[in-house]
Amino acid sequence: MTATTDVDVAPHSLASADEIISVRDILHDAGLLGESARIAYLGLLDPPRGQQEDSPVNRRYRVFLHDVSGAAPKDVVVSVTRGTVESAVELDTAVTGELPVLEEEFAVVEEILATHPDWLKALGARNLDVAKVRVAPLSAGVFEYPLELGRRILRGLAFVQDFPEDSPWAHPVDGLVAYVDVTNKSVDAVLDYGVVPVPAEHGNYTDPELTGPLRETQKPISITQSEGPSFTVTGGNHIEWEKWSLDVGFDAREGVILHNLAFDDGGRRRSIIKRASIAEMVVPYGDPSPVRSWQNYFDTGEYLVGQYANSLELGCDCLGEITYLSPVISDAFGNPREIRNGICMHEEDWSILSKHSDLWTGIDYTRRNRRLVVSFFTTIGNYDYGFYWYLYLDGTIEFEAKATGVVFTSAYPGKGYPYASELAPGLGAPYHQHLFGARLDMALDGLANRVEEEDVVRVPMGEGNERGNAFTRKRTILARESDAVREADMRAGRTWVVTNPTSLNRLGEPVGYKLHPQGQPMLLADPESSVARRAAFATKDLWVTQFAEGEHYPTGDFVNQHGGGAGLPAYIAADRELDGQDIVLWHTFGLTHFPRVEDWPIMPVDSVGFKLRPEGFFDRSPVLDVPASSQSGASHHSGAEGDDHCHC
Repeated sequence: MTATTDVDVAPHSLASADEIISVRDILHDAGLLGESARIAYLGLLDPPRGQQEDSPVNRRYRVFLHDVSGAAPKDVVVSVTRGTVESAVELDTAVTGELPVLEEEFAVVEEILATHPDWLKALGARNLDVAKVRVAPLSAGVFEYPLELGRRILRGLAFVQDFPEDSPWAHPVDGLVAYVDVTNKSVDAVLDYGVVPVPAEHGNYTDPELTGPLRETQKPISITQSEGPSFTVTGGNHIEWEKWSLDVGFDAREGVILHNLAFDDGGRRRSIIKRASIAEMVVPYGDPSPVRSWQNYFDTGEYLVGQYANSLELGCDCLGEITYLSPVISDAFGNPREIRNGICMHEEDWSILSKHSDLWTGIDYTRRNRRLVVSFFTTIGNYDYGFYWYLYLDGTIEFEAKATGVVFTSAYPGKGYPYASELAPGLGAPYHQHLFGARLDMALDGLANRVEEEDVVRVPMGEGNERGNAFTRKRTILARESDAVREADMRAGRTWVVTNPTSLNRLGEPVGYKLHPQGQPMLLADPESSVARRAAFATKDLWVTQFAEGEHYPTGDFVNQHGGGAGLPAYIAADRELDGQDIVLWHTFGLTHFPRVEDWPIMPVDSVGFKLRPEGFFDRSPVLDVPASSQSGASHHSGAEGDDHCHC
């Protein structure tokens, strides 16, 4: 089990430490990065569409500047190639929404409340020591408070931590919430709805009292590749694996981004996706209690999941022959910060690829599957999320989100409460969802693409179907953006097929890839609710737009305290043509979480995702050239002797 680290930084889709320093210096020289300024986001912009590969690259960074003194924030574009500020737009946050939450603001809420008389009075009524009370700093959303418009607000819920190693999530202080202005460092309100008993049972998941004796039954699993992995990394982040090629990027907001996915076929390198990312994630809670009815967190747009990526450890987070990338992002002051081993890449055996034992020819045929894995893990408050991209030998692309960590807790009101689960005596966990928004910039054999919705069709018994056994399928072209706001329908087996009508396979049909949704529920909040306006992307399974520079996020650029309507609803307002155009798929998928007793005190991974599979993209099976496997490294304990080669 080995790891490879310290690969060089690539020139196109990863930021570099030197460039981040250059951005900082350019901003400082332009008078934009004074002592009170903070960088809320800094990210490398993609080159403009249509730029020739051999033309000079203008390396541009987008920067969101927040001023802790209360001055207006700015949206800035800097060219490090030219050493200039290309644009600087002053924002009216009452209109645009606030910039993302800063890490330094996490502690501000607890610090401000620790001396506020109303907060101390509420804690005193509960006989709680303020020194043992942790306050979760939570994005405020947009509700019926006009005084919050244009002000930077976080809300605070309290938890008791009896000693440094104690899990506060086991001891929620219910019936109490505070609203804090983190710029003015003032408390707008402390709302106390009455004393509720604080759950007493601890949730310290490494404590022997809970774990009992650790298992001694597990034998070691050793994953080795004596000749190293089958993929290569060149230029810092360009990956070649089997017939796949791609560039791995990283962004403080989106995390891992896959660029220029292509597959070698018949001597051609065929493009499939220009850019793939998870561009948003929202976690709406379903408890209408006045303490929690405002809870909905846009972990990507409000908190920036990429900046909290974990440094991964061999044998714990990643197992096998691992190659790491260590992306570099900016801190709030423009200093580069390396996320050591933030991206994990490896390949996995993935069971059977294809198999047949033929009665007539006598041929026994078996080929094993494997996949390339590109992943990162991030921690946002109580939850931890793994983002896993998989590429398979047959051209399949899959994404899987893994949710784990500690569920957000509350006091449990009593048996039969319809909006939360009871995890332990007196301890509840509100029902909630984890909804992800994928942005898939498609490029099947070029940019002239089309989307068709495919449903299964049951054929009624009658003439031509006398025995009633017939069924077929129906495809409908999504010709305009207004046609392409769609819901999944598992009863109809609904999928969406991306094709290129200008590129035909050997049967004369347009080449294609099919999006297979998992068909879980979309946003369950009322359509008139605040979160439904702000997370409109999560109300539908699929949106399709014509590509446009600047349309990056399904919720728009500035999510924090934005009232809604930005992002996809605004993008599709022009109702652009889609058929045969340069298109982007926006696919929503997610988990609806009714927390289980088994999710406490730490939650086993739950997962959700989607697949893109070739649909007439190839002229025949693309894996006929996969060789038979060898048994080297395999174990057999049947007592029978065997040779080192599969007879397949």
